[in-house]
Amino acid sequence: MTKSQNHTKTVKDYIRTIVDFPHEGIMFRDVTTLFSDPCGFRMAVDQMLHPYAGIQIDKVAGLEARGFILGGAIAHQLGAGFVPIRKKGKLPGETIEQDYKLEYGEATIELHKDAIQPGERILLVDDLLATGGTADAGIKLIHRLGGDILACSFIIDLPELGGRKLLESKGMNIDILCEFDGL
Repeated sequence: MTKSQNHTKTVKDYIRTIVDFPHEGIMFRDVTTLFSDPCGFRMAVDQMLHPYAGIQIDKVAGLEARGFILGGAIAHQLGAGFVPIRKKGKLPGETIEQDYKLEYGEATIELHKDAIQPGERILLVDDLLATGGTADAGIKLIHRLGGDILACSFIIDLPELGGRKLLESKGMNIDILCEFDGL
């Protein structure tokens, strides 16, 4: 495909599906193919930040790990700071933590205690919204530090898993670039 033909593609067209990964019956939506294509990556970042052009955003918070890739690029374009929300034990400074449920157990994410100041306007980003557990835990951390979450932005939604409904039930504004059926 030539560069002139790329304008007809959508973000969804750049995302590869890997069948039975990491377990049988799972359709893994792989955004590495989106990230590795300069047109696809630019398209995704531009579409994720577009609703916030001209709106004051102090910081973009990215959920580990693909949210870091998106969050850094979006924060740069918006002229905002970037805050990583990481798995437990990965941040070197003083942190607060939040447990959340996974399909197969529990996990914990952390945020530096000084990462967000009360009243700062935050955009939370990640690549995929499934059950909403990780995003909900990130929202709780940001709120505990007094941050005001303007919205949560994702490339992919898996609507059957209910994450969007969960976050909207908690008053969150949600932006999604594309949806995939199934798990």
